Amino acid sequence: MFEILGYVGALLIGIVLGITGGGGSILTVPILVYLLHLDFVIASAYSLFIVGTTSAFGSFQNFKNGSIAVKTALQFAIPSVLGVYLSRKFLVPTIPDPLFYFGSLQLTKGTFLMLIFAVVMLKAAISMLKESKVIVKVEPQNKYWLILQLFLVGILIGLIGAGGGFLIIPALMKLAKLPIRKAIGTSLLIITINSLIGFLGDLQTSDIDWSFLLLFTSLSVIGIFIGLYIQKYLNEKRLKKIFGFFVLAMAVVIIYKEVFS
Repeated sequence: MFEILGYVGALLIGIVLGITGGGGSILTVPILVYLLHLDFVIASAYSLFIVGTTSAFGSFQNFKNGSIAVKTALQFAIPSVLGVYLSRKFLVPTIPDPLFYFGSLQLTKGTFLMLIFAVVMLKAAISMLKESKVIVKVEPQNKYWLILQLFLVGILIGLIGAGGGFLIIPALMKLAKLPIRKAIGTSLLIITINSLIGFLGDLQTSDIDWSFLLLFTSLSVIGIFIGLYIQKYLNEKRLKKIFGFFVLAMAVVIIYKEVFS
């Protein structure tokens, strides 16, 4: 039953990714960990491939529709992709498991990374749900600070195995002044670059079950075309709210599962 739900979840990942430009990556790791019982580290590696490949198909469709700011995507992707690759290649393999003991309790590597995942999601959801009218201006002197921020976002994406749309979309809206629909399209291209190059860092450290991974990814690719079709009938304000509430709900579920289950 859980395996069937896992494959249904693969389709849902693509649908949500097509609609929100980032929520699919939030679904992927919990589905692989909780429904298909994969170890967090291998699940996060698979997530990068699944989300990256699925996003590539979505990016092609959005490019044809003029929904991608290509120059902005490359500017955002270059610093972050370096962080993702270094994180997957060097940082994740060196984290001890378990991380530490406290009496009879222990904090495992998987639980630690899932909780980081949930905290980042909470912050992103709150940011998306705020009705802020403040315009954030990026002055020339902030260029190096922005590059550092994007590099650190890449490190975080690599740690948790998410495409990072829930971090990238708010940044594109605030820093690049993109409307939500174009921010979603642009984020899919950034996610493609970040995820697939980040996955390369896992190829030398993980044993990949390619038959499972390609089947799961194929279902997600079908889902993204469904999601892109649905997206056309949603207005921008509603899209932003859906994205924010979705991220918030998933964060609460993860915290509950890791702390109380």
